[in-house]
Amino acid sequence: MTPQPTDTQATDTQVGGPKLGFFTRLLEDAPAADRYRFALEQIEAAEDFGFHSAWVAQHHFSAAEGGLPSPLVFLSHAAARSTRISLGTAIITLPMENAVRVAEDAAVLDELSGGRLKIGLGSGGNPKSFPAFGTSFDERREVFADNLATLRTLFSGDRLPTDHGLYPAPDGQRPSLERRLWQATFSAGGAGAAGAAGDGLMLSRTQPRPKDNPAARLDEVQLPVIDTYLSQLPEGAEPRILASRTAVVADAEDLPRLREITEPALRAEADRLVGYDTSGLSLDELLVATDTYLGTPEQVSERLQHDRVLDRATDVSFQVHSVPATNETALRSIELLATEVAPALGFSVTKEKVH
Repeated sequence: MTPQPTDTQATDTQVGGPKLGFFTRLLEDAPAADRYRFALEQIEAAEDFGFHSAWVAQHHFSAAEGGLPSPLVFLSHAAARSTRISLGTAIITLPMENAVRVAEDAAVLDELSGGRLKIGLGSGGNPKSFPAFGTSFDERREVFADNLATLRTLFSGDRLPTDHGLYPAPDGQRPSLERRLWQATFSAGGAGAAGAAGDGLMLSRTQPRPKDNPAARLDEVQLPVIDTYLSQLPEGAEPRILASRTAVVADAEDLPRLREITEPALRAEADRLVGYDTSGLSLDELLVATDTYLGTPEQVSERLQHDRVLDRATDVSFQVHSVPATNETALRSIELLATEVAPALGFSVTKEKVH
């Protein structure tokens, strides 16, 4: 396929607020082939409606976790079915990978996509998966640091101590993959490390609250993380802050059904998400506690406008999980996010396509 322009080469009208992105977790109750087809349809729809980026997660072994162990393989297919939208991993669990293999796969995909790849990385949160990859959960931070150093060396065009260099080599006509690395973290310490390296910062859609303040808003928890990240950025480095949020935007007539199917699914994982007992909460209270935005365009816009993190983010990516949305619901939500929510909140969408 002919390489396409990168985001920085595209003629769009980005002004003001964060760039609009979409994040798919591939969690439909469907066989793997259908899940992958749905995700591709959603990415194509996101591009058509002017989203700047599309992101996919990596999860090993379990369909219930997301069912996509090989995100770069998947994104190579997405690249062939799109022309402009950036394609990102959110995240690759780097301690369970061979860093050289990741670098080579990423380099090939970046060439095929014309420089549209963004690489989000994390240390992983499921202890059960690590032994299959010859490492352990307790070692994840050290292995992550070693593998990340290898990626930086290769993506920058330098050679490894073994005198091996990356092929395909970095293309000097576009930002290097080293400058398109992102790190996911809950903590100020992790954010500081990402900032010091000049990497992007990836913030979760929700996260456990401090034990001494379980009712804290998500932006209360994440704003200090952003502050630390910004304080450690090298002079002159452009901040890159991606805020992920759960948002399902629907037409009013569809909301009663969506609320009905969402309640049991959300209750099943709410305590894990926020770190305290949520059994006494009503559905509306549960939606707030888990940072789940479910409603009409007006309702979602009204809630999102109070999220102070979005005022400081450079990018925002929306996902439908933890709402058990069908592909049709996800596609409609993508449309409403781009056509009604984004304009109401000043999010940046791409007005002019590049072919």
